[in-house]
Order: sequence, then C-alpha cells, then structure tokens
Amino acid sequence: MRVIAGSARGVQLTAPRGAGIRPVTDRVKETLFGILGERAAEARVLDLYAGSGALGIEALSRGAAHADFVERDRRALVAIRANLQRTRLAARASVHGVDVARFLAGAPASAYDLVFVDPPYELRDPPLNRLPPLLASGGMVVVKHFWRTDLPAVPGLAPVRTRRFGETALTFLAQTDAQEVPPA
Repeated sequence: MRVIAGSARGVQLTAPRGAGIRPVTDRVKETLFGILGERAAEARVLDLYAGSGALGIEALSRGAAHADFVERDRRALVAIRANLQRTRLAARASVHGVDVARFLAGAPASAYDLVFVDPPYELRDPPLNRLPPLLASGGMVVVKHFWRTDLPAVPGLAPVRTRRFGETALTFLAQTDAQEVPPA
C-alpha cells in the first residue's frame, strides 16, 4: 500500500494487522481519486473509520488543506500517526482516537468538502445521517462498503455514483440541499 499521487507519491504506508482492518487497495484509490478529480485540492477532509489513514493521506498528498482522521483502534492510531510522519503531512492533519459516533456527536461546526466513510463491514448502518450538517456547500461523502450492503437513504445526501471492485463498493453521495449538485 502506497500513496499514488501528489507530494507524497510512492511513499509506502503501513497498516495494522487484524480481522477488522481492510486496507484500501491502490486500484480502489486510483479509481476513487480519478472520479473526484480536482475536488481534493484545498479541501477540508474527514476520514471516518480511518484504519491506516490511506484515504485522508492520499487527499492531503493531492493538496487537501486539512484532514481529520477518526479511529478508535489503538493499533490503527499508531499506523495513522506513523504514516503521517512518513509522508511529512502531519502538520495538516488531526488524529482523533475516539469512536466515530462520539466524534460526530461533538464534532465542531467544521465545513468538510470531502468525507470518507469506511466502516467495518459488520456495521450495517453507519451514522451517515449525522454528516449533512458537517458538509460545506457542494460537499461529497464517499462510502466504502460491502457491495451487497444497501446504504440507508439520508435526507440531504443523494447517491450519484457507485463503483464495484470485487466485494468492495464505493458509493458517492452528493449534498442535495446545495445550490448545485457537483458531478461525480
């Protein structure tokens, strides 16, 4: 697993070992950021269930202004911090060692341009309903999930695209109350 583009291109990332850890593959990252295009540049990013931090780090490498990483697993927190140091992107990142639901309940009134959600596959109902108030105008949520899991309908978010990679799917949700729904 490595950073595929930007200022940290080619830097190898570490991932904690464990049954609940599913590192995002380079192929999935390439497709994800290909679809997002220039959206990562200058973005404020929220990486929920961050694991190794690969998605948020990729966004930072591509020019995101800041990324918040939320993860409760201690081994994953060690990996995120090490990966941020290795890529020299730590100055533009905050790591929150807390449960995602707790973070969202007390989240600052930040306006995120991009939110990555990569919950454990056994979590059938990630807290997507708490995300619309945290989005900047034109914000987008990308959910990585088991391809057979249907995401719940969320007021304020509309699915605009889904891509499948074996058992993994990426669903792109655009903010619906914005003046203009951005293309995915």
